Amino acid sequence: MTDAATVHAGAASRAASRAASFSDALRAEWFKLRSLRSSFWALGVSVVLGVGLGAAIAAASSHSYAGSSLSSKASWDPAALSTSGMAIGQLAIEVLGVLFISSEYSSGMIRTSLTVVPKRGRLLAAKSAVFAAVTLLVGEVTSFSSFFVGQAVISGHAPTASLGDAAVTRAVIGAGLLMSALALLAVATGALLRHSAAGIAAMVTVALVLPGIAQALPASWQNPINKFWPTGAGSQITNVTRASHTLGPWAGFGLLCLFVAIVYFAAWAMLERRDA
Repeated sequence: MTDAATVHAGAASRAASRAASFSDALRAEWFKLRSLRSSFWALGVSVVLGVGLGAAIAAASSHSYAGSSLSSKASWDPAALSTSGMAIGQLAIEVLGVLFISSEYSSGMIRTSLTVVPKRGRLLAAKSAVFAAVTLLVGEVTSFSSFFVGQAVISGHAPTASLGDAAVTRAVIGAGLLMSALALLAVATGALLRHSAAGIAAMVTVALVLPGIAQALPASWQNPINKFWPTGAGSQITNVTRASHTLGPWAGFGLLCLFVAIVYFAAWAMLERRDA
């Protein structure tokens, strides 16, 4: 972060003569993201886990396909199996999203950032736009790579899918969209809590812990939670076949986007009111 601090210090000295535009803020945030060593590690881990775990899960499932029940064969979703590893790879993106803004508070760089970009909403928007664009690109590359590798692994052991099949292209693209939406949620959470450990804990709780706890509840509680919990509902966009007690793919993803918007608005409101 030393180079980034130097750039921001120089930019701060010029802030009095020219207010930073949104494009200036975008360039600054892009530079900061590239300057973080953790960015390359997190993005790389996300790709490796997404493709590698997806291939392993697809291989294990396809080898047991012949002995599975008729109901399991009827719900067989080779596209979703191929991209299932992305659910773990997304954790690296979520951690990076929280750190992308919370690390500025821990290092004190947020004061420099707000000197260069006094409009706090503009700063948050620029940071969110840069991170969302990068994670969308990485998510789509990971999703399509996972799909093609997974289908190659499944081939010869169980039915495969192709991009020409109904809803398959939507599911594969949806896996990348889901990663980008969760990345935005992570940035908003980091801005809202301003503490790395608290932000990461909140994301893990929302994405993994609470949905896991719901599976141990009675069906009368479990079904509505599975249907309307934002991260679970959003993940429906990655499935070709729709399970019972779930929203449709776009309705579920829309619910997740609404949840992200609420958290983002809360983060923006708190950023405007609190001291750096």
